[in-house]
Amino acid sequence: MNIPTLATRVGKYLADQRLVLVTAESCTGGWIAQAITDVAGSSMWFDRGFVTYSNLSKQEMLGVGEAALQRYGAVSEAVAREMAMGALTHSAAQVGVAVSGIAGPGGGTADKPVGTVCFAWAINTGDGKGAVVKATTGCFAGDREAIRRQAVVEALQGVERMLLA
Repeated sequence: MNIPTLATRVGKYLADQRLVLVTAESCTGGWIAQAITDVAGSSMWFDRGFVTYSNLSKQEMLGVGEAALQRYGAVSEAVAREMAMGALTHSAAQVGVAVSGIAGPGGGTADKPVGTVCFAWAINTGDGKGAVVKATTGCFAGDREAIRRQAVVEALQGVERMLLA
């Protein structure tokens, strides 16, 4: 999947629905925000991006709970959910995407091998029901750049799916 084309499509859907996006990134290191801001006019539908690589930054910037980090680890759907919700709380956005994973080449375990990436998407449409959050885990192959590239694509496709639902 072509990242610029995907980012442009996501931007169109956000603009059409008058929604604003925020990103919370760990293993992708700001790549999702870069893809979004490469699109001309993205200031109309992108608020900000958080790059929270360390556990401390996830706690300080996004309000991720220490309990979740200790119980599940930074690479978990539980933490990705907290990252997405924290990004919404600490921004002016209604749509959030969060990514935390192991891009390698080291850092993997038997339970969480290199290529494991957890995603969460949150949307708060202002209907008084609060945010809807969805999370999933993917396992990608390849070197560090390939894993990160695949994670960016999945993150943007997840935003797209959420907006089209």
